[in-house]
Amino acid sequence: MTSRAVIRRGLRLLALALAVVVVLVGVMAAAFRLQFTGAPAGWAKSTGNDAMWLGHMWVDGRCTEQDVRDLAARLRTTGIKDLYVHSGPFEEDGRLDPAKYPNARNFVQWAKKHMPGVRVSAWLGQTVEDGLDLDDPASRQNVLNGVAAIMKTGYDGIHYNFEPIGDGDTDFLVLLDETRKHTRLLSTSTPQVEPYPGMRLATRAFLTHDKYWSRGFFREVVDRVDQVAVMTYDSGLPLPSLYGGHVTRQAELALELVPESKHVFVGAPAYHDHDVPWSDAAESVALAAQGAKLALSEHGPRERFGLALYVDFAATAEDWREYTTQWLS
Repeated sequence: MTSRAVIRRGLRLLALALAVVVVLVGVMAAAFRLQFTGAPAGWAKSTGNDAMWLGHMWVDGRCTEQDVRDLAARLRTTGIKDLYVHSGPFEEDGRLDPAKYPNARNFVQWAKKHMPGVRVSAWLGQTVEDGLDLDDPASRQNVLNGVAAIMKTGYDGIHYNFEPIGDGDTDFLVLLDETRKHTRLLSTSTPQVEPYPGMRLATRAFLTHDKYWSRGFFREVVDRVDQVAVMTYDSGLPLPSLYGGHVTRQAELALELVPESKHVFVGAPAYHDHDVPWSDAAESVALAAQGAKLALSEHGPRERFGLALYVDFAATAEDWREYTTQWLS
C-alpha cells in the first residue's frame, strides 16, 4: 500500500470516528432534552429537607454571632435543614490543622442557639489528583485523626468532598467505613452517576479521570453514608434545556439508587464562575429545581429528598428568588 493510500485510509477512519462522535453527542443531547419535558406534579416541591454548603468564613474567625443571627433569619423561611461548613482542607498528607477552624466551636454553638433543628456538618476534603493520596494508610489515618479532633468542637457530622474520586475506588470506601467510628452523621458529595451506558468510559478517555460513577459504585458509597449530595453542576452542557434534562436524569437515578431511609440532595449551582463560559448561562438554581421536580413527579413522593445549594457566599438575590419560587412553592 502506498503512503498516499495509507493517508487516505487514515483520513477515512478519522472521518468515520468523528461521524460516530457527532451521532453519539446528538443522541445524548436528544435524550437529555426529552428528559426535560412535561409538567411536574403540583405536590413535587421541597419537603423541608434541603441543604447548603457554607464557606470558610464561618469558622476562621471572620463571622460573629450577629452574622449567624442574620443567617438564621435568611434560612428561617427556607427548607434548609443541613449545613455543610467548609472547615478544611486537609493537607496533602491528610493532616487537618486546627488553626484552620479556630471559630468552629463558637459557630456550632451559635447555630444551635439561633437555628434549632438544623444539622451542622464539617465540610472536609482535598484534591486527590496530584494531592492527597487516600490509597496511603498513613494519610487515611491522618484524615481520621483530624475528623476525631474536629468532631470535639460540637459538629453533628462529617461531610466529605474529595475530588476526583474514581469509580471503584475501594480505599475511599475503606475511609468511609473507618469514619463511622467518629461520627453518627456521615455524608459525602458525589460525582454524577453515569446517565446512559458507555458515557463513563467515553468521558474518561477524554478527561483522563472519571466524570461519572457507575451505578454499582454509587450504591457502594450510599451503603456507607447517611446522606449523599450529587454535584449536578459543572455539567459542561451548553444549553439550559440540556442542563435541565441532565439534572432530571441525575435526580431520577439518585431516587432509584438511594433508599428512602437516607437523604439524597440534588446539587444546585448558586454560583457564577463556572470553568467553561457557557455554563454560567446554561446552569441555574431554577433549572436544578425544575429537573428535581420532574424526577420526583415520575418517582412519587419522597420525604428525604431536596436541593443542596452551592454556595452561600456566591449566591445572589436571583439565586435565592429561584430557590424560593421554583422549589419551595
